[in-house]
Amino acid sequence: MLASLLAAFRIPDLRKRILFLLGMFAVYVVGLHIPIPGVDRSITEGLVKNVGALGLLDMFTGGAFRRFTVFAMGITPYINASIIMQLLTIAIPELEKLAKEGESGRKKIGQYTRYLTGILAFVQAVGFDFYLQSIAKSQGSASHMALTTFSHITIALTLTAGTAFLMWMGEQITDKGIGNGVSLVIFCGIVVSLPYQFTKTAVAVRAGSIHMGNVVMLAALFVLTVVAIVAITQAQRKIPIQHVKRVVGTKVYGGQSSFLPLKVNSAGVIPIIFAVSIMMMPQTLYSMTRWSWMNTVSESVSLYGWIGQTIYAAMIIFFTYFYTAVTFNVPDVSDNLKKWGSFIPGIRPGKPTEQYLDKVMTRITLAGAIFLSIIALTQYWVPMIAGTAKVNAFSLVGGTSLLIVVGVALETMQAIEAHLLMRHYEGFIK
Repeated sequence: MLASLLAAFRIPDLRKRILFLLGMFAVYVVGLHIPIPGVDRSITEGLVKNVGALGLLDMFTGGAFRRFTVFAMGITPYINASIIMQLLTIAIPELEKLAKEGESGRKKIGQYTRYLTGILAFVQAVGFDFYLQSIAKSQGSASHMALTTFSHITIALTLTAGTAFLMWMGEQITDKGIGNGVSLVIFCGIVVSLPYQFTKTAVAVRAGSIHMGNVVMLAALFVLTVVAIVAITQAQRKIPIQHVKRVVGTKVYGGQSSFLPLKVNSAGVIPIIFAVSIMMMPQTLYSMTRWSWMNTVSESVSLYGWIGQTIYAAMIIFFTYFYTAVTFNVPDVSDNLKKWGSFIPGIRPGKPTEQYLDKVMTRITLAGAIFLSIIALTQYWVPMIAGTAKVNAFSLVGGTSLLIVVGVALETMQAIEAHLLMRHYEGFIK
């Protein structure tokens, strides 16, 4: 792997892309330490400790939410806007036609996604500001309560601008760097939070809150989780495909056998993001309305209780099936096989092929959905198993954050490997 990485740096174009990616990471790290004035940081630090979903947001943003810097909202609004546009493309015929127009249509949809990102980011920024203001009133925080209307507008616009900058950064990484820019921005945020996680764990060990046996248990669970994520992320069901022979002039084409790869976890981390957004809604509504019954609902569906975890797992399974159905169109795949004169051995083309593929996808998606549910819940199980629940040490073990880190790392390695193979270099995966 080290030899392959050195070979990558010997290729000028690839070296330029990797250095550009590292430069964007450096800019991101600088932005994580530019604070927004007038906000009481003790409030956001307390929210990260007490509200599990906000702790996940803080992990995605590299601790920017805890410190409430210009990148406090991260790139989440852009992800939500992209998901919404994907769903609208299927639901609205005009957008579906636009998506099929090629590069010009994709650029137009990308423009709509940016506009929607700005709207969602501003609404979310205003919601965060209201939330912090309500908490400040309940705690008697003079600094936040003394802010003027102009200051609140400035905070909302600054947070929106931070998200817009991260969106631009992600697009630049995709064009001039290597790998998926948005995924790499989230990846950088999670990795940047590692020193804080290690320091917090080390302080707890020195204070005697955690024994070395607990640390060993955390390390073992970390390794096992990474192995499981790699195995499931790379897992796929290979459907054998037979291509019909075609005679063109004096030459015979086709007749070879290949396979159709169906990924076990084709939805990625999107179902977890959907589920987390919905699970956060009761707490967000309570912060804005202060309805007591909404607080009761929020506490009853807390992710630290078995009721909330059961609902959370069920929602992840549902959204896994939903998103897989949206992104993998079984009738289209079946029709394309028929058009190109290909078939699955033992299965007739047309409707039988569609039914067979739908049956296979239903089964393997169930395995992927259960896997995603377990990974998402390990974030709350690991502290209890390792005996670190009271200090909440090294929360990266298990959970969505680790799934993103491993998935993005594999994706980026494969992108680098593709560049190496194009130039006859040996890749990472042998």
